[in-house]
Amino acid sequence: MQFQFPNQTGFYKGKVRDVYSIGADRVVMMVSDRISAFDVVLPRPIPFKGAVLNGIAAQMLDATADILPNWKEAVPAPNVTIGKKCETYPVEMVVRGYLTGHAWRTYKAGGRLLCGVVLPENMVENQPFPTPIITPTTKAHEGHDEDISREEIIGRGVVSEKEYEQLEKYALALFRRGGEIARQRGLILVDTKYEFGHRDGQIYLIDEIHTPDSSRYFYADGFEERLRKGEAQKQLSKEFVREWLMENGFSGKEGQQIPEMTDAVVQNISDRYIELYEKVTGKPFGRETLTDEETFDRILHDLSSPQA
Repeated sequence: MQFQFPNQTGFYKGKVRDVYSIGADRVVMMVSDRISAFDVVLPRPIPFKGAVLNGIAAQMLDATADILPNWKEAVPAPNVTIGKKCETYPVEMVVRGYLTGHAWRTYKAGGRLLCGVVLPENMVENQPFPTPIITPTTKAHEGHDEDISREEIIGRGVVSEKEYEQLEKYALALFRRGGEIARQRGLILVDTKYEFGHRDGQIYLIDEIHTPDSSRYFYADGFEERLRKGEAQKQLSKEFVREWLMENGFSGKEGQQIPEMTDAVVQNISDRYIELYEKVTGKPFGRETLTDEETFDRILHDLSSPQA
């Protein structure tokens, strides 16, 4: 359902999120239960997925608020956050602590340069880097984000050198904090992405952080042994959804059919997301369900409160 709020000035429907602009300086972000993989929105929603992602992000924003201010003001409903509207920097700061995923595919193919960062020789898959690296991407409005180097960002004037250096410092500090929180949960924060915005001369952390949709986690238990044996690491991310799709003949290519999402499949994905929430936060997940009317009323109440 699409809402209409007082003083609403805009609406954007993304793959999984609906964003309402309120006046000139606030947004209402609703994280839906829609799920996407391979840049395709799958045909059935996943119960509680929106609440899981919104809940993790809210807790992680609170846990990093001493590093820099963030956009969050209120969480009126499990899948809704109200916050400050910021001018978004057109780059995503991807921080990688381990050679895995896109970085490993580049490395395996012989590449030793990723987004302007020189990768060490003689590394193996999932091995930690000597120090975390930043491999930024351009933030595309449509299609895929693209790799870009620090030098290109500054050289093209996408972000000024002074601001970019500050974004780097914030991204690395956030990654360190995320890694500390993960270790307390028996996890390893492998890689993640951060988005930043600015308003009134101040940089803000925006969007979601340290969720299984924006981050990759490994289980710490058994990590060293699996690394030594060259075995796949046990992951905590939405990779299991992509794996299920690939096992059933879908990888986002033209002409491929999305496999049937039976009730059992949908329930399994929902259960896995709830498991992710409880593992990442260390807290039980509350399965609160609200009607559209209750959600609207709660949002309206918080919108009428003075801005933080």
